[in-house]
This record gives sequence, C-alpha cells and structure tokens, in this order.
Amino acid sequence: MAQEVTNFARFYATFNKIPYSGDREDLKKEMVEKVTFGRTNSLREVTKREYQDLCEGLEKIYPANRINEAAREELRRQRSICLKLMQKLGIDTTDWNRVNAFCQDGRIAGKQFRDITSEELEQLAKKLRSIERKGGIRELEEPGPKAIVVPFK
Repeated sequence: MAQEVTNFARFYATFNKIPYSGDREDLKKEMVEKVTFGRTNSLREVTKREYQDLCEGLEKIYPANRINEAAREELRRQRSICLKLMQKLGIDTTDWNRVNAFCQDGRIAGKQFRDITSEELEQLAKKLRSIERKGGIRELEEPGPKAIVVPFK
C-alpha cells in the first residue's frame, strides 16, 4: 500500500499542544489505532480519510487551531485600522518600504510593520490618532541656502 498521507503538520500542530505526562509516542499509537479500528498503529499507514478524522477529533478536544485563527483575525483587524490611519496621515500604504520606514522610526514603533504585535498595534493606533488630532505629519523644510531678502533704501 502506497503512503496516502505524507504531510503530518496538521496532526502534530495540535498533538504537540496536548498536555500529557506519559510517553507521547504511545499516546500517538493509541490514537492512530483507535481511528483505524485496530488496522495499524503507525501514522504513516493511515488513509486520507482516517487522517482527516484523526485531526478533526483532536481539534475538537483541543481547539488550538481555532484559537490561533481568532488571534490571526484580530491581528489582521488591528493592522487594517493602523494602515487606514496611516493613509489619513498621507503615508502611501501601497508601498511597504514607506510603511516600514515610517514604523521603524523610534517615535512611532521602532520596528517593521510586520513585526508589530497585537498589543503594540493598539498603542500605534493611539499614536496615529494623536498625530492626526495634532495636525498630521509636518514635512521637514528642505535643507540648503535660503534667499535673504534685503529691503530697498
């Protein structure tokens, strides 16, 4: 029989988060044996359907993936809020280099936009709203010589 399932990431993502004090290998073999009705205790020998049933059963018991999805959605929502606020301030949010350059300023976040955590995004949103209330981002004057105006006598 050819191996039907070759990537076990879904299984191990949940399995590794299950609190268990005994031998984890024995636990895994026991779970596989139950889902295959005693046919095998090797994860490599399960069919696609058995693998799907095993993963769904694990996710019902320990819904870590659903928690991760909720956290990911919250992070997306907060990023969207910050990007909209940056747009209001005149930052081109279609150019990631500009977004990152703005965020890397120590007074803003001190790191690239993608590295900002959920809690830091909340703080960033507050800063951006404060900047907006105070009149936005002021452009720096161009350095260089200025014309001196001398009145006529």
